[in-house]
Amino acid sequence: MLVCTYMETRKDILVSSEVRFPLTEATATTKTSLWNDSADPDELRKSIEFGAVGATCNPIIALAAISAHADRWLPRIRELAAEHPTATESWIGWKIVEELSVDAASLLLPAFRESGGRDGRLSVQTDPRLHRDAAALVDQAVRFSKLAENIIVKIPATSTGLVAIEEATYRGVSVNATVSFTVPQAVAVGEVIERGLDRREREGLPTGEFGSVVTIMGGRLDDWLKEWTKREHILVDPGILEWAGVAAMKKAYQVFQERGFRSRILSAAFRNYLQWYELLGGDLVVSPPFAWQEEINRNSFVIEDRINVPVPDHILSELTAKVPEFVRAYEVDGMTPAEFDAFGATRKTLRQFLQADADLDALVRSVIVPAP
Repeated sequence: MLVCTYMETRKDILVSSEVRFPLTEATATTKTSLWNDSADPDELRKSIEFGAVGATCNPIIALAAISAHADRWLPRIRELAAEHPTATESWIGWKIVEELSVDAASLLLPAFRESGGRDGRLSVQTDPRLHRDAAALVDQAVRFSKLAENIIVKIPATSTGLVAIEEATYRGVSVNATVSFTVPQAVAVGEVIERGLDRREREGLPTGEFGSVVTIMGGRLDDWLKEWTKREHILVDPGILEWAGVAAMKKAYQVFQERGFRSRILSAAFRNYLQWYELLGGDLVVSPPFAWQEEINRNSFVIEDRINVPVPDHILSELTAKVPEFVRAYEVDGMTPAEFDAFGATRKTLRQFLQADADLDALVRSVIVPAP
């Protein structure tokens, strides 16, 4: 058991083998993989120093990365507009997202090759505006998967998305399920990935390491339950709802292990350090934003396997007794696929992703049609 203490520079880590960044120690001594919740190249390089072996992107993250590196991307928008004079704002914006993703993917190639494709992945998200069209999601996923050898494609864990995930898997796409917050969603995704792989096996197609992951946005589940309990005038003990996402991830991980799914759970949408610490030791992925990685590395943690340590009984008891919306999210059969689409966290997140699409359009518009 090792106590990890924040050090001021990477040089200190290289000099001392006893005192390291907590994230570095965790990635070196447990099965848990660290991914960076951003494709921003500057953040990703630093995260790789902490042991990151993957990264994720979505419309919100992409917009932030483009804005942070406006000196590069705004001139590129002008170039694309000149090269493609009939292209729409959306087309230009998504071309920028693709180029940003390919750049980030190149930084992860060493980890991809070393792990045989299990890690070293860069997630590119399908256009949220396609969320009602399974065929369009599959077609875009196949195209995105060819941008680089280590691309993994995000598809929402909705009723339509489940159809797309199975078909995309069958067509050879490595998938990262997104817009996913609950145990029933994660299990349903795990099942359709298995079906897609089984279809490939029956046809003699390769089913090697796809590296597919199933995201649970634990912090967004916490956010939704806080909103729901407030709306329903339900009082719970302070801090109880901070454990909801953790409980869902621990439960989903257990089910994935029991059923032998060939995909892994991925923890995203961080709101507290428990969404990293309580999952340590699991053969899964944690994907904190870089700011959270820096905060974790400023603190001391005893690095130990926590994935199989149950959520404290009094916390789980209060969640299940007082918050029926949590029960829906926690039990394997708590929701049907038809109910995924109407779940509060699903609607809120899809709306935010769609707004980010609109914001990206507006950014492109401001470049190609500047104000007088």
